[in-house]
Amino acid sequence: MTGGSGGPAPPEDGRRRSLPPVAGPDARVLILGSFPSEQSLEKEEYYANPRNQFWHIMEALFSIDPALPYGERCAALVDRGVALWDVVASCRRAGSSDAAIRDAAANDIEGFLARHRRVRHIALNGTTGAEAQLRRHNPGIFSLPGISVATYPSTSPAHARLTLAEKVAAWEEICGFL
Repeated sequence: MTGGSGGPAPPEDGRRRSLPPVAGPDARVLILGSFPSEQSLEKEEYYANPRNQFWHIMEALFSIDPALPYGERCAALVDRGVALWDVVASCRRAGSSDAAIRDAAANDIEGFLARHRRVRHIALNGTTGAEAQLRRHNPGIFSLPGISVATYPSTSPAHARLTLAEKVAAWEEICGFL
């Protein structure tokens, strides 16, 4: 797991690099985002923007208190069989918008699945970000036997069309795979 050390210095080549996956050996659901926000990269924590609803959704689904230290929240997800990662391994991007991702290189999602053979479901966090990047870089993921893939409402503060309750209702589906 990663921890808040103040963030890495920007690389000399101008590329930003994603965070390592948060996963245990018994992961059954893999939640994929597109690429971490600037705040997440700086803090070295998934979903670090306090306006992002991810941790509030996890609270509703799994009773994980968003006020817990990051490492404890991640450990609670791992204990429940949930893994976190991003589709994009590195890219150039100004700001945090998925639309600004340029020159993206993908994470090895198929390699992750080969190492975590109990994953039965991939939950994509948002259509315009995670789903679009996965279709572009890892289209074979959508046809792997024994693994379902579904897109859920984005937890990003940029996507406020749905209420938190509506997002929780949609995300509840992942509980059926645990």
